[in-house]
Amino acid sequence: MKKFDENYIYLKDMYNDSYFPKFLVDKVRDEIIKVVEYLEEEGHKTEEIQEKFDNMTIAINDLQEEFDENDSEIETGARESIGETVDYILKYFDIDIDTETAIGERDW
Repeated sequence: MKKFDENYIYLKDMYNDSYFPKFLVDKVRDEIIKVVEYLEEEGHKTEEIQEKFDNMTIAINDLQEEFDENDSEIETGARESIGETVDYILKYFDIDIDTETAIGERDW
């Protein structure tokens, strides 16, 4: 069982930007952590992993209205921060899925 890098800071750029409410960044992070916890349980097929990333991305999509209600949005900076985090996770666990494919369900 491979444990994820405990020193990694999820969504660092979003946390460092006051445009993004911290409690909403926490919600995005929590969705990502669900995937990481799944990946720590080794032996999943690529299709199953992609399905987890799809579920994560759809859950993040569902947060957009809440971002809007708090005078924020999932825009370029957020997209890049989420993408960087997902890219790090994919590389860390040696998963052969492109970052754009992993978050392909996004509408942000």
